Amino acid sequence: MQTNGAALAQGAASGPSVNPVPPVATRSQVSVQVVASGLRHPWGLAFLPGGHFLITERPGRLRVVAPDGRMGPPLAGLPRLAVGGQGGLLDVITDADFARNRRIFFCYSEPASPERGGSGNSTALASATLAPGATALQEVTVLFSQRPKVASQLHFGCRIVQAPDGNLFLTLGERYGRKDDAQGLDNHLGKVVRLAPTGGAAPGNPLADRAGALPEIWSWGHRNPQGAAWGPDGRLWIHEHGAQGGDEINRPEPGRNYGWPVITYGENYGGGKIGVGTAKPGMEQPLHYWVPSIAPSGMAFLTSDRYGADWRGSLFVGSLKFTRLHRLELRGGRVVRDEYLLDSLGARIRDVRQGSDGWIYLLTDSPNGQLLRLAH
Repeated sequence: MQTNGAALAQGAASGPSVNPVPPVATRSQVSVQVVASGLRHPWGLAFLPGGHFLITERPGRLRVVAPDGRMGPPLAGLPRLAVGGQGGLLDVITDADFARNRRIFFCYSEPASPERGGSGNSTALASATLAPGATALQEVTVLFSQRPKVASQLHFGCRIVQAPDGNLFLTLGERYGRKDDAQGLDNHLGKVVRLAPTGGAAPGNPLADRAGALPEIWSWGHRNPQGAAWGPDGRLWIHEHGAQGGDEINRPEPGRNYGWPVITYGENYGGGKIGVGTAKPGMEQPLHYWVPSIAPSGMAFLTSDRYGADWRGSLFVGSLKFTRLHRLELRGGRVVRDEYLLDSLGARIRDVRQGSDGWIYLLTDSPNGQLLRLAH
């Protein structure tokens, strides 16, 4: 990875990217198997030993689900949450060394402390250990709190990826009404941050030595990233919601600016130009974008052969708006095909993960949400 000053060289972004590949209906026969039902707005999914699942519910519950779909009671020990709108308990992952340390990481909307005269809320990241018997969280520690806190129930971002070196990437939304702050380096709004697993900025972050910049920042100019994954190319991949049009896939590089709200392929809700257009020198172009928006959420690479060799290496992205699953074929780091699956499912797909068994799993965003396994 590039670090410090060397990372600050801006990418060549003098013109718009190639027109995106339009989505097409799949020719493959696919279906889903229901693993569990009765989840209330499930948001994040992680995998535990023995085929068990760890699932967050946005209203503020964390549950263990057995392989046969039986749901355990909500785990005790969560911190105080700001539940409302898009906020609540959001993403969760297990530590790479979970089998030894039983450590998890989760992110959520954190209310300000009224005891300290604060107001508003922001995205926060915490670690905890899963107690024996998986009945509660222990040693809960807040590792990061987005600054500033904002009076908003929108655009928390909040996807977590652990890199092979153990450091954590966390995506952060710009809270909708504060979109211009995505271009500032003195705040965490509209950023991807890179953190040490014990908290604080990870060593070697690109802005660590820049006066006035927050040291946690990895990249900026993001809108509301709700999908993130570690790619087979050894890089972080994210997607983010555009406004009206302009959902993007990006590979955030250290110290680079991804343009929001100065450049975008979207427009204001109801029409009207945002920023200066689709390109500006010193601002990165997306790898892929969607017009109209699909409202992406959840993101996973398929590294197994469960669905045949042709699908291996595909990138899967959930669509909230069109209630379907997109499979992107990649060649040379570019999207060469975008096909959608499960368009008759009629369910908002919130999270997409590849399980330790190689199958793709989905969470549907509903008051009666489901955990689904993609069959082929």
